[in-house]
Order: sequence, then C-alpha cells, then structure tokens
Amino acid sequence: MLYLPLMQDIYLLLGTNLGNRTRNLQIAKEKLITHQLTIKKESKIYETEAWGFEDQPIFLNQALIIESKKSPQRILQIAKIIEAEMGRVTSQKWAQRLIDIDVLYYGDLILEEAGLILPHPEIQNRKFTLEPLVEIAPESVHPVLQKTHLKLLNLCKDPLKASPISVFS
Repeated sequence: MLYLPLMQDIYLLLGTNLGNRTRNLQIAKEKLITHQLTIKKESKIYETEAWGFEDQPIFLNQALIIESKKSPQRILQIAKIIEAEMGRVTSQKWAQRLIDIDVLYYGDLILEEAGLILPHPEIQNRKFTLEPLVEIAPESVHPVLQKTHLKLLNLCKDPLKASPISVFS
C-alpha cells in the first residue's frame, strides 16, 4: 500500500534586522512558495528589540502558518537553504542577521533529534514569537505545555517589547 503523508499546518517565525528588513521578509516568503509551501496565514510584521545581544539593530518578525506534506526535516532543510540563498552567515547565537527562519510547530508533533526540536523550545519565553502567534492562532494549544498561545503570552516574563508596525507598499 502506498503511504501518502497528511497535509500539516506548520508554524514558522521569520526574523531580520539587517538591510531592507521588510523586503527580506517578503523575499523569504516568496522563496517558501517556490519550494511548494503554501502560506495559509501570516501575522502583521512586529518590530522587536534584539534578544540575547541587545546592542544591535531592531528586528522585524512575522509568524506564518504554512501547509505542506513535506517532512519536518525537509521543512528545516528548506529554511536553511533559503537563509543561505539570502546571504545569512551564522557567526554566533542571537547575532544580527539578514534572515532567520525558525520552525515553531509541525502540526502537534513532538520531536527531539539532532538539529530539530519540535515544538521550538523557546516559544513560551519570547514575546517576539508569542505576539504574532497570538494574532494568527490565539487558541492553538502548545502540544507539550498544553496552554494556548494567549495563555502563554499572559504568562511570559520576557521584558522586551514586540509591537506591530504599519507597512505601506
């Protein structure tokens, strides 16, 4: 019998703090589409203070819900390909970057393997992740913590601000 994988809702977080930040987000979304990933929903763009190394430019972040039958490992591989194509250089954790694509969730899958932990282990600790998630999926439940995004945001101790911005075309 032929096994056909089920379509999954996959949550991604895009981030950028170098160059034309709004354009970087747009290019990343266009590249996701060229890899046959369907963007079902996207949050507003949020301006966020830098996490980790605060002495760097302000980030723009955006959450996406994409749909795909591709494996979680393939989704991560596509994210890394797009980051490389856009010129991301990984120098150190939390450093400034042209683009960062984090896989937050792959359906309700709970997975821990080298290079890929699902759900992303820091979701509940970062307002720059929770604010856009609450916008697009407030009642979605974290499969490990068993709390909604809205509840996680209300419990979040992150002091850094994440605010939606207006982007005019």
